[in-house]
Amino acid sequence: MLNIAEGLSRLGALAAHPVVRTLGEAFHGAGFELAVVGGPVRDALLGRETHDLDFTTNARPDEILAIVKPLASAHWDIGRAFGTIGARVRGEQVEITTYRADSYDGMTRKPVVEFGDGIDGDLLRRDFTVNAMALRVTPAQGAQEQAPGPKLVDPTGGVEDLVAGRLRTPIDPAVSFGDDPLRMLRAARFSAQLGFDLADETREAVERLRETLKIVSPERVQGELVRLMQTDDPVRGLRVLVDTGLIDEFLPEVSALRLEVDEHHHHKDVYEHSLTVVRQAIQLERIRHPGAAPDVPLRLAALLHDIGKPRTRKLEPGGGVTFHHHDVVGSRMARKRLQALRFDGETTDAVARLIELHLRFFGYAEGAWTDSAVRRYVRDAGDVVERLHILVRADVTTRNKRKAERLASAYDDIERRIAELREQEELDSIRPELDGNRIQQILGIPPGREVGEAYRFLLELRLDEGVLGPDAAEQRLLDWWAQR
Repeated sequence: MLNIAEGLSRLGALAAHPVVRTLGEAFHGAGFELAVVGGPVRDALLGRETHDLDFTTNARPDEILAIVKPLASAHWDIGRAFGTIGARVRGEQVEITTYRADSYDGMTRKPVVEFGDGIDGDLLRRDFTVNAMALRVTPAQGAQEQAPGPKLVDPTGGVEDLVAGRLRTPIDPAVSFGDDPLRMLRAARFSAQLGFDLADETREAVERLRETLKIVSPERVQGELVRLMQTDDPVRGLRVLVDTGLIDEFLPEVSALRLEVDEHHHHKDVYEHSLTVVRQAIQLERIRHPGAAPDVPLRLAALLHDIGKPRTRKLEPGGGVTFHHHDVVGSRMARKRLQALRFDGETTDAVARLIELHLRFFGYAEGAWTDSAVRRYVRDAGDVVERLHILVRADVTTRNKRKAERLASAYDDIERRIAELREQEELDSIRPELDGNRIQQILGIPPGREVGEAYRFLLELRLDEGVLGPDAAEQRLLDWWAQR
């Protein structure tokens, strides 16, 4: 959490940042106010890495552009209608926005844009108090006897909430979330990103207003879900979504994992298991691919890999519980849900395939596979095979140490065999040794269904027996053709 003395020192360093200093001098020289606002101020106080710099000012968009243009290597005004001018200054991307005093109609989350005259009013319209702080780098216009240097502006108690590790809205949460229901999703994301808890009134407002999320477009919901899954610990935010019921508005399959367990039928808590799989997948992701960007499809697959269980759950005599075909059912459910959230086809396909294949390995643990089975495993996984390695390993959450070690050893073995076969064969692009044109030449047939049947025969042969060579493959094709 926040150490006040260290945080204030870091604010001084932020004010001395070359870009901040350059823009501050330019706006002051032009007679306008300028302040760093939002995330950069919060992160500086917390000692977190600061990325893009956001500023707010009393200058209007045309005035901002006139001041910034001589300083920028590039600039853009796509957000001009909302008061925002973007630019690249001294190699850094910045956004500078006119003070805002927006109002909302209560039917959509689109504000009626109104420019404001003061920084305090601008900060009050922001999502959470920890994001509603500013570092003023020019004197306030009209103020008397101001102390020199930068000044922290915190009208809503953001510093106190940083110290407490608390997420609270600057105004009544019912009004804030009513204005923009997407802020409820941001509460979950910031809880994960910062490790903060929701204030009681904030949490209660989310529970009460969760149905208003319906006015938010699926694309916006998807965007916040992706940002949540990209955090270091999305599980914390996922718990906020499930505990408040907000997740039921866009991903109800997750809360459905909290299956009822009666006194006679005992089985693993599927919800808690799934959250553990997410955390373990992230750990393995970092170990195997250090420094890589967060793998959102892998993390989504880890979260959703068991969503088919509630639909396939069957209580057996004697206290057993089965979930036959929950992999296939869950894959279909995930595909439908991700499409509804407007995920791109590549992500949707990857998640669905991972869920469909995540149980395949456990047959290997019961008895060693043939080379043919290993080839089919790689062929079916295709370009998600590395993600499948991580997901399958992460899916082992048993507390039985001997069982966990046995499964880990078995998966070490399958990865070793895949590596060996890759050295011997083109395992990642398995195809018949004879293409369609050659099949037509050998069999003397035109394009059509029979060529497809011959191609599939040769593919199965390739998977079963590996590389035979073109001559042997041709003879096997002729033998098959003569017998059909």
